[in-house]
Amino acid sequence: MPNTPATAGPGPAATEAPTPEPALADCLHCGRPTEYPVDRPGIVLCPVCEWQEAQRTACSG
Repeated sequence: MPNTPATAGPGPAATEAPTPEPALADCLHCGRPTEYPVDRPGIVLCPVCEWQEAQRTACSG
């Protein structure tokens, strides 16, 4: 039996191109990038505006 190494070379994962990250939506209030993709339905806010909106609605009684 010939002596062959355990790994013969790069596998298929090493030769694949990295998948591109999805484009992020802009915040509807301030225009900064959010954590959500562009195709997310509904109102999309950045983390700061989300926190401020939560504070306003929590105190509205």
